[in-house]
Amino acid sequence: MNPETNTGLIIEQKIDSLLTRMTLDEKIGQMTQVRHFDDISEEDIASKFIGSIIHTQGPLPGETAMEWQEKFTELQKKALSTRLGIPMFFGVDAIHGQNTFEGATIFPHNIGLGATRNAELVERAAQITALEAQATGFTWVFSPCVAIPYNEKWGRVYEAFSENTELTAKLAKASVKGLQGKLSDKRTVMATAKHFIGDGATDYGFEGGDTSLNMDEVIERLLPPYKIAVNEGVGSVMASFNSLSGRPMHAHKELITDILKGKMGFDGIMVSDWKGYSRFGENDIINAGVDVVMAVEGDFEMYLEGLKNGVQSGDVPQERIDDAVRRILRQKYRLGLFENPFPDATLIEKIGIQEHRDVARQAVRESLVLLKNNDNILPLDKKTKKIVVVGEHANNAGLQSGGWTINWQGSTENYKGATTILEGIEKITKGTVVYDIDASGNHNDADVAIIVIGETPYAESFGDIGGEIDAYQLTLTESHRNYVNTYANMGVKTIVILISGRPLVTTQQIEQSEAFIAAWLLGSEGGGVAEVLFGDYNFKGTLPHSWPKSVEDYKGKYGPNFWDKTITPLYPYGFGLRY
Repeated sequence: MNPETNTGLIIEQKIDSLLTRMTLDEKIGQMTQVRHFDDISEEDIASKFIGSIIHTQGPLPGETAMEWQEKFTELQKKALSTRLGIPMFFGVDAIHGQNTFEGATIFPHNIGLGATRNAELVERAAQITALEAQATGFTWVFSPCVAIPYNEKWGRVYEAFSENTELTAKLAKASVKGLQGKLSDKRTVMATAKHFIGDGATDYGFEGGDTSLNMDEVIERLLPPYKIAVNEGVGSVMASFNSLSGRPMHAHKELITDILKGKMGFDGIMVSDWKGYSRFGENDIINAGVDVVMAVEGDFEMYLEGLKNGVQSGDVPQERIDDAVRRILRQKYRLGLFENPFPDATLIEKIGIQEHRDVARQAVRESLVLLKNNDNILPLDKKTKKIVVVGEHANNAGLQSGGWTINWQGSTENYKGATTILEGIEKITKGTVVYDIDASGNHNDADVAIIVIGETPYAESFGDIGGEIDAYQLTLTESHRNYVNTYANMGVKTIVILISGRPLVTTQQIEQSEAFIAAWLLGSEGGGVAEVLFGDYNFKGTLPHSWPKSVEDYKGKYGPNFWDKTITPLYPYGFGLRY
């Protein structure tokens, strides 16, 4: 018998044994995920038989990685003190590195990784993310996002790899493989493919809106990354906030149970998104196939009571509860949590090490997309006499990294371990570098101006650009337009670097500049930009999204995208220059 098959049979036998001994309260507890603060008291872990903990925005487990590990060890011991001693998962939104811990390696967001098209690099970044997540006490990460964005007005475009299904599937496979590896290895974590399904294809780009694609289009365009992830053994899938033709995805039994778990053979955990129980029909989501519920922000007690009453009344079949708990226990056995429930302190020294940062810097270099290079102004000569660098994004690690960086909504300040674009330029050049943060200086004698402009950090619906007519927010702020105007009007040669979580309408700025670079959201290694500007490496990135030419491109439900040939973009998907 194949060793893996034998191991799988042994695990199923252990699950059978546990299930026969579990009470209904213990089973519902396993299906419950809460924060380690606010939602519960620490005593609830044992008395309510909690199955998993999520760390998100709020009080930190500690100041150091050791303190994080100690906190989670303390909580785990409470779970192990129960009569069956079932260990908990500890989950975190590790979206582009272990981005909740200051000092960890932060990679470019997925849109930048999509621009690299480098599956080996994505896999290596995921391996590092897994290790640094384990080093801070986590066993479950809520990534990768495998959405197919249809409209740049959606506030989560940057969490996805690309508008292209094939590229997304390729990089989803690499990410899951890197995160999970061999699950029982203490350097790996359980991955989550999300958000199932249609999150990025909502009409007009609303987070949690309605996706009006028909079922054939969903299966052809949106489902392939999930098929790849399931084939790669992904441990969990997260339900989406959106509805599909009016039906909430959290309660969509046909897609969750019949297709994902049935036809596709997914044997892992279907986890709700934030407050999914109260938002999408309470026990309807359990009957649709959700196995673990994020019972947060007031949902905890009503969920425990509501689900128990549902089972006792027959509204929720006992078999559905047993199936959910089987899936949860299966992944805990696969992760080796019953044998090794506690974090490994020897991994702490690996957090943010140079080897990891070198990989992140490579990802920065390969993610940069050159859209214009008039008169071969790039690469710049390292001996250029006077370079003026413009814009607050040039010297701010928080601004260059976007949302989900240290804080849920990101940061507007520098953070530990990061390097900025300006620091990289100053390190590599031999001439004079002047920093003109707001383009107020008189530097008409500069040989070149490197102007760094873009979006301020946002996450989830906070990044949505609402409505059918409000696409004007897909342009730059007036102050950033003026940065470019100021130096273009001086007659100084300008190189524009755009920091953004999505393509923006920048047609005028592209016309005004000698060179224009889409740099996406860089993460902690902003110094990598200079290595490409000054010729140590050539550009490799290509557009993971079609680039809009005007706000008029967003009059309809979708923006320019791979599937819609009625809108002609300024630059097509896959465009990217070299020197």
